Amino acid sequence: MNQPSSQNVLNARARLGECPVWDADRQKLFWVDVYNYRVHEFDPATGKDRFFELDAPTSAIVLAKNGRILVALGNRIALLDLETGDVTTLHQVNFPYSNTRFNDGKCDAQGRFWIGSVSEEPQQAELYRYDPDGSLHVMETGLTISNGLGWSLDGSTFYLTDSAPHLIYAYDFDAEAGTIRDRRVLVDLSQEGVEPDGLAIDSVGNLWSALWNGWCVACFSPTGEELQRIKLPVQCPTSVAFGGAELTELYITSASVGLSQKEIQQGFYAGDVFRCAMNVSGRLIYSF
Repeated sequence: MNQPSSQNVLNARARLGECPVWDADRQKLFWVDVYNYRVHEFDPATGKDRFFELDAPTSAIVLAKNGRILVALGNRIALLDLETGDVTTLHQVNFPYSNTRFNDGKCDAQGRFWIGSVSEEPQQAELYRYDPDGSLHVMETGLTISNGLGWSLDGSTFYLTDSAPHLIYAYDFDAEAGTIRDRRVLVDLSQEGVEPDGLAIDSVGNLWSALWNGWCVACFSPTGEELQRIKLPVQCPTSVAFGGAELTELYITSASVGLSQKEIQQGFYAGDVFRCAMNVSGRLIYSF
């Protein structure tokens, strides 16, 4: 594969930029700054970025109907109205362990919101499924930093990242029932020490994963074989999303949180948003 080069498209200097979501109708990129409690709306055509101030760590978003976005806020799932900025809480979770909050999430083809949590202690995080009828279901336990997730092209395989042990898992997925089973390790980066973070699936079924502490985004085949890496000028890329009119642009968020002054000097653009022109396209994402 040819090596794409990255372009810095937004000097955001986010603390923890995360969860980029491409809105094909608006041709805009939505993303969050977790610890600044913000949902951002970036317009690549104008370079303008506006944001909505929320009241809790803002870890994940998915598109919803009627000009709204579904947001994971600390221990709540809420709707953000993009016209008014109003936030309506839909569900509040009493996590089984303290010092736990929601983390990354995505919708499946049936419009169900899959959302993981992150815990300070090992194996105290979980994966949930929030359905359009308002019900919440625990789908996996024993995780630590439930992160990037997605589905294979045929919908038969579910991918889930646990960043702390440096693993990407694959599961069998039953689309009708909305269930997962038979967890196995697809990608193991524990020997390298980098942490897989958010991911996206392209139009040929490969997984693109942001590698925290890896200065890059990596591409893996559906069988877990590493195919290539895109080098970045930041130490901690966090997540990826395909966007643009033809879905051939890869948007990448990044973080500055936790970096020393020396590390920030080495990666001066930490927290910014980047874009790579790709030779493969992505897929339209699902909404809630």
